[in-house]
Amino acid sequence: MTHSRNRLASPILLAPIIAGLLAILALAVPANAQGPDPTALHDALHLTPVQEEAWRTYRIAMTPDPGAQARHTSAQMMMATLPTPRRIDLIEAEMASDLDVMRRQGQAVKTFYATLTPDQQRIFDQQTLPQSEPMSDPSAGGAPPPPAR
Repeated sequence: MTHSRNRLASPILLAPIIAGLLAILALAVPANAQGPDPTALHDALHLTPVQEEAWRTYRIAMTPDPGAQARHTSAQMMMATLPTPRRIDLIEAEMASDLDVMRRQGQAVKTFYATLTPDQQRIFDQQTLPQSEPMSDPSAGGAPPPPAR
């Protein structure tokens, strides 16, 4: 009886794990389109001719892969048709692919950043800093919002 009880509990216990993995997968999709305006960043940096080539390489590396979003959409559509072990395999594969993209883009940022002067690096840092809600940002001096009741 214990054996069959554990088999029945497994899908129930896996549901929150799968939901969490799906949430992570959704967050792992590169958010390049939501980042700073590349033209504004380029203009603010006042790049030298030598830095322009590094900029082009950086922008190519940061350009979202149109096939990646199609793969994510296809994977999410397949989820309902797959047994749990296959869902987990698919989620892991998607996350590994996203991690590869993030690593490639991270290296492109580091390579480009190394070509910048300290003043340009400060501009890059400021313009690429992820935006947060003023109330949830401890450096903004505001207290976090009270918990919902």
